[in-house]
Amino acid sequence: MRVLVVEDFEVLARSIGTGLRREGMAVDVVLDGDDALGHLAATRYDVVVLDRDLPGTHGDEVCRRIVAERSQSRVLMLTAASTVKDRVDGLGLGADDYLPKPFDFSELVARVRALGRRSTPATPPALQAGELTLDRSRRVAIRAGRRLELSPKEFSVLECLLAAGDRVVSSEELLERVWDEATDPFTTAVKTTIRRLRAKLGDPPLIHTVREGGYRIEEL
Repeated sequence: MRVLVVEDFEVLARSIGTGLRREGMAVDVVLDGDDALGHLAATRYDVVVLDRDLPGTHGDEVCRRIVAERSQSRVLMLTAASTVKDRVDGLGLGADDYLPKPFDFSELVARVRALGRRSTPATPPALQAGELTLDRSRRVAIRAGRRLELSPKEFSVLECLLAAGDRVVSSEELLERVWDEATDPFTTAVKTTIRRLRAKLGDPPLIHTVREGGYRIEEL
């Protein structure tokens, strides 16, 4: 899942970004509305965690533009204002959800995950291929009754491949969906993660390389 955090209080913004990355999400962090619009023009995000009171372009206007462009990005609006009117106003702008500050981080994660599921075509909460089952809500993968000890990146790559079904997923797509903008586009991170994931999945192999295409899950 790719997430954009837009928050002008840098300590909070970096903290949210770090926490969401630990949950296996690819996160970009910006500190003002102008930078947010630039990122949104260049990258497709599943969820935008958006503070209302931003320098530059106001958070309300950022939200309006996301909605006006019929973007698939879902907006979780954050604000220190917590009255019912503030929440109604935020949702009236087109935000998909609203979370007043201060908030519990576990609730933020749950809301981001819920919005992320709404930003893409509907897929079941559990994905399966042969003896492999991936529980998206519990972040657990099991093959032939054995729980796999996967890193957040390995889990996210496996999730992308399973959600794609028979479709080939390119390295570029995996890099965009699982990593963030700080990642070197010429990195070997995708190949390295696929190699480790294959080793943990064991035999018979499930992840197959399609020459000059990418990767695909194939059941034997």
